[in-house]
Amino acid sequence: MRNAKSRGFTLVELLVVIAIIGVLVGLLLPAVQAAREAARRMSCSNNFKQLGLAIHNYHSAYNQLPNNHTGTDRAYVGDVSNNSNRRFLSWLVTVLPFIEQQAMWESITNPSKEVSPGSSMPGTVTNGTWPAMGPVPWQAAYPAWATDIAGFRCPSDPSRLPGVATGRSNYAACLGDTIDSCYFGGKNERGAYNQPSDYSLNNDGDMTLRARAANRGFFWSRHKVGFRDVLDGLSNTIAAGEICTSAGSRETRADWVRNISFKGDGTWDGAGEPIRCKQGTHIDPARPTFYSSGASVETNPLNSRGGRWGDGRLTYTAFQTILPPNNANCSTNTSDGNWYFISSAGSRHQGGAHVLMGDGAVKFVTDSIESGDLTDNAVVASFTGHTSNPNLSGSQSPYGLWGSLGTRAAKEVINDEF
Repeated sequence: MRNAKSRGFTLVELLVVIAIIGVLVGLLLPAVQAAREAARRMSCSNNFKQLGLAIHNYHSAYNQLPNNHTGTDRAYVGDVSNNSNRRFLSWLVTVLPFIEQQAMWESITNPSKEVSPGSSMPGTVTNGTWPAMGPVPWQAAYPAWATDIAGFRCPSDPSRLPGVATGRSNYAACLGDTIDSCYFGGKNERGAYNQPSDYSLNNDGDMTLRARAANRGFFWSRHKVGFRDVLDGLSNTIAAGEICTSAGSRETRADWVRNISFKGDGTWDGAGEPIRCKQGTHIDPARPTFYSSGASVETNPLNSRGGRWGDGRLTYTAFQTILPPNNANCSTNTSDGNWYFISSAGSRHQGGAHVLMGDGAVKFVTDSIESGDLTDNAVVASFTGHTSNPNLSGSQSPYGLWGSLGTRAAKEVINDEF
C-alpha cells in the first residue's frame, strides 16, 4: 500500500493566512499602544505620589512646605549670577533629600569646583569655586542644573531639544489663581517686599498688600507656608500639577508666547482677563492647539517650557489654576517669567493632566474642567493707582472649580467631582 502524497499550501491559502495575521496585528496594535500609554501614565502618577510623600516628609521635618523661589540672596558685588542664585531655586531643589537624591543635594549645598562635561568654569566665579547652593539655575556649566532627574520627568513626555543644557521637569508647584506678583511672590532677590527689579532692602507698602492679596496658592514663592495655612483643606487644594515640556513645535500646551496683553477695560496686566491668553491672533485658527505663524514664540531651548528643574519661575516649575489644562502659556512682555505670566497645567496624556492634592492624592483633571468666567479679572489688592478691579482681596475665585482648587484659603465650597 502506497503512502498518500503530502501536499503544501497553495499560494491562495498562504495569502489568506498572511491577510488574517495582518488583520490580527492591526487589531492588536492599538491595544498594545494603549497598554503602553496606560503604563506610562501610571508611572507618571507614581512619580507624583513620591513628590507628595516628599512634601509631607519635608513638612514633618521642618514644619513648613518646601520653599519655592528660594536660595541665596543676590550677591552685592561681582558676578551676581555666578556667585549667588538670587533666590531663583525651585521647590524641587529642596525636596531632593526626600526622593532619594541625597548625593545631588549634597553636591548643591556644598561649594564645588566641578563643571558640566564640555564646559569650563566662568572666570567671574570667585576663587574658581561655585558657592554653596550654586549659581542661578540657568547656568548650565553647573553640574547639578545640567542633570536630568528621572523622578522629575513624565514617561509620556519624551520631548528633547538639541542644545538643551539644563535638566527638565514635568512637575510644577501650584501658585494659585492670580497673575499679579505670584511670579516672584512679592519679595525681591534680597528678601524685601519690592519690585523684582529693585534690589534694595526697603519694603514697599503697596507690594506688601499686593503680595498678600494675590498669592493664594498652596505654594507662595519666597515665603514660608505650612499645612496650617491651607484653610480650605488639603484634600480640596492642589499642591502641584503636570506641565508639558517643549518639543520645539509651537504647541500651545508646551511652548510660551511673548507680548500678550491681559488688559481689560480700566484694568492692568496684573488683574487682566485670561481669555486674552486663550484666544487671539497668536492662536492658529486652523489649528487651535498651535500658535500662529505670526506669534512670538520662545525658541531658545534654554528658556523652553519646563526646561530648568532648578528654576522656580512660572515658565519652568510652577503654574496657576486659571486656564484649564493644556491651554496656552503667555507672557505680557519678552520675559521668561519675571513679569506678568499665565502658566497652564498640561501633559501628553490624552484629555487632561495629573494634579497632586495637598493630602498626597493624585487625580487626573480633564481639559474640560469648569473654569468660570475667563473674561473676568483676576483677584488683586486695592492699592495706589489701581482701584477699579472688582475682584479684591479675599474674593472667591472667578475661575470656577479649577480656580477654587488652586486657592488655599478662599473658602470656596467644592461640591463637584473632578
